[in-house]
Amino acid sequence: MSVKVEASHDGIPHNKVMAMGLILALVSLYIAVAGAFAGYDYLAFFGGIAAVGALIWGNSTIKKLCSYGIGTGVPSAGMLAFGSGVIAMLFAAKLAVISPFLVPIAGLVIALIVGLVLGWISNSVLNMKIPVMTRSIAELAAVGSVALMGLTVVATGHVSFSEITAFNIDILGITVSFYDVSYIGAGIIAVSFMLGAIALQHPFNACLGPGEKQDRTNMLAIECGFLSMIVMAVISFAFVSLVAAWISLVIGLIGWFVSYKKYFALSKRDAAAWLDAKPFSDAEE
Repeated sequence: MSVKVEASHDGIPHNKVMAMGLILALVSLYIAVAGAFAGYDYLAFFGGIAAVGALIWGNSTIKKLCSYGIGTGVPSAGMLAFGSGVIAMLFAAKLAVISPFLVPIAGLVIALIVGLVLGWISNSVLNMKIPVMTRSIAELAAVGSVALMGLTVVATGHVSFSEITAFNIDILGITVSFYDVSYIGAGIIAVSFMLGAIALQHPFNACLGPGEKQDRTNMLAIECGFLSMIVMAVISFAFVSLVAAWISLVIGLIGWFVSYKKYFALSKRDAAAWLDAKPFSDAEE
């Protein structure tokens, strides 16, 4: 048995938020992949936009899932999402040997399958009995996979397995590969994992309460996404061209500044609405 606790009345339905976030993420990912395929790594910043789109979707999913009274599960939902997502991303990255354009959609599909299995286990084996659990876990796995692919593109400019497991340097016309300083070998993927997981779980965790508003929570998700993009853009100086790294960094900084300023304004708006509020009525004698 579960008890549903409404977080807030959303102006935009969850399915619409999911569609908008997914479309933004996939379109941005494919632009970045097309750029890498054509040899233009300066389009890598679209990976950050993809991560932001995925986080908007994931933020809405976490809110929907945790409205069933499992507020303490918000941080674990972020970790579960990216734990599932990293599996899907790595499997999908292997398909780049066929075509790099298979990777984004394959990562999405594999993540949904992994998420459905985990959701079924949660509800049917662990008996959590939460109506939206199976769908929500599947969505979160997909969010984790897409966001992780986006952050990976920002850092390396690629989504193929060979590119993220080896750092290639041309020496006298000979390509030499170093695996211990690659995106995976150096543990950069762990940084992406934590940045994405925290960015996914933090917005609703920070904004939940009787005064929670959808636009403010979503804006915090966008701000967290750009903040994660900034970190990956700094890391990208080791993997992509200087032009590509600077473009990602500047766009990340601009996106973060604008979204943070907007979030701050929305926070003041909602705080002001409580100035004359009386949340607890006096008990009658």
